[in-house]
Amino acid sequence: MTDLLSVRNLKVRYGEIEVLHGIDLCIPENEIVALVGANGAGKSTLLAAVCGLVPCAAGHIDYAGTEVTDWRPERRSRCGIALTPEGRRVFTNLTVGENLLLGGAVHLRDGHRDGLRERQDELLRLFPILRRRFREKAGNLSGGEQQMLAIARSLMSKPKLLLLDEPSLGLSPQMIDTVFDLIASLKQQGLTILLVEQNVALALEIAASATVLVNGSVAVTGPASELASSALVRQAYLGA
Repeated sequence: MTDLLSVRNLKVRYGEIEVLHGIDLCIPENEIVALVGANGAGKSTLLAAVCGLVPCAAGHIDYAGTEVTDWRPERRSRCGIALTPEGRRVFTNLTVGENLLLGGAVHLRDGHRDGLRERQDELLRLFPILRRRFREKAGNLSGGEQQMLAIARSLMSKPKLLLLDEPSLGLSPQMIDTVFDLIASLKQQGLTILLVEQNVALALEIAASATVLVNGSVAVTGPASELASSALVRQAYLGA
């Protein structure tokens, strides 16, 4: 199976403090890979490094067979990497439709303005709740609806790799099920997903493989089903 993303010996520092210590990670094409671990383990920092929001102190990031370690975030986005950040971070004073268009704004320089409208229509069919709330300000949406909007906004750029950071955070159990059904359907449509998720059991259920981070280092990597059934892994690394 071909790897869409390969991270090798990745190190990230905030000032003098190293927070990622030589991370190795591979994401096979058209798979869901879970990245789990306690708060402060470095999961969100790793996602930020992959999409170019924080610089790498050392190591390499290869995407679709090309090294992108030194690429700016907008270039990575145009080539197919998208991030749905923790906490959703929708633009609350803008409408649902305006939020969606901003998600594809990085592609406007390529002359794809008409394509953005077509993509918006595609996503409104995939997210019918957003069609019903299309002209409302995003701040009026429920937490679950805002999460749907955040994911849809990320999909506006037609990514091949979606980085999802804590999609269940703050949602009701029913809405969590809805969001994870959506994530599974996106995988079936050919999207590759790197999933950071606090609900470890649910993450391991939906993913093909998983990597556990502990204090900025990879503690264990393997098939998600094996990690889910390992009492040692659950007790030592996942706080279960």
